[in-house]
Amino acid sequence: MAITCLSYLGVNSEHSEDWLDFATKILGMQVTEKCKNSYSFRMDNQKQRLSVNYEKDSYKFFIGLEVDSLNDLESYAERLERAGVLVYQGGPNIASRRFVESLIYFHDPQNNRIELVYKPMLDETTFVPGRPILGFKTDVLGMGHVVLQTDNLAVLLPFYRDLLGFCVSDFTLTPVTAYFLHINNRHHSFALINTGKTGLHHFMVEYNHLDDVGQGYDLLECKENSIAYTLGRHTNDYMTSFYTYSPSGFLVEVGWGGRIIDPRNWVPKEMDIGPSFWGHERLHLPDELRRKFRKKRLETAAIGMKSPPIINCPWLYS
Repeated sequence: MAITCLSYLGVNSEHSEDWLDFATKILGMQVTEKCKNSYSFRMDNQKQRLSVNYEKDSYKFFIGLEVDSLNDLESYAERLERAGVLVYQGGPNIASRRFVESLIYFHDPQNNRIELVYKPMLDETTFVPGRPILGFKTDVLGMGHVVLQTDNLAVLLPFYRDLLGFCVSDFTLTPVTAYFLHINNRHHSFALINTGKTGLHHFMVEYNHLDDVGQGYDLLECKENSIAYTLGRHTNDYMTSFYTYSPSGFLVEVGWGGRIIDPRNWVPKEMDIGPSFWGHERLHLPDELRRKFRKKRLETAAIGMKSPPIINCPWLYS
């Protein structure tokens, strides 16, 4: 019994038209389903990776996690119920809206809605991106990653690690406390960051080509208050990325080159060198906290800490 990947993300937003422009023209997703106040987006051959709809006084977002079998859904439901978590069976209507064969749903200790799904539907037609990109890094790695912010890591971490079976990749205690967790070979498909707030911090999409990241950066750089983190490279998953604001206000990381790990022999450790080798100036943060992140980054630069070289690039290492 195991969760295999981040299958999809759903957002409840009254800014659905803004999401249509953002998801297609900036991120490069393909819009596939259009209803009143509702859109579905593809990133590959899966029918839905991002869902945006508006329901007043409903949940702000939901996270869809894929399992291998119907038995896994039953096993997780039993485990969660033994722990006192209310679990609901998704009926045919919600399953069709999620484009999956079956699902269960529940809420974590901070009321974030989680859906476990079996057999997402595939689309036989060719994926057509909303802007000219060379596709997303998805497949068995899933949609990308999602990060929740929290004011109580002691409650959320055991829920995802011990109840749902996520594995810690690494963690950091300064300038903020954060835990990064994997469910497949992607360095992390999920993370928790202690910001003192609750809800969705960001989700990440990863491109197959670095230039698609850079061109996305160019598309946003000329727009006022669009860049939240400048272009940079992370120390734990080696992702080269920038962060922008979604139409709902939370962040979206746009990246390339994420680290692939072998979960069978991975040993989690504390990352004490700061979150970025270079860049990622956090423009959205208050000055005091921003200076703390910058100080860690300059300490990393002072000792020349770098990611391992890319050794399979024929034109660079010929």
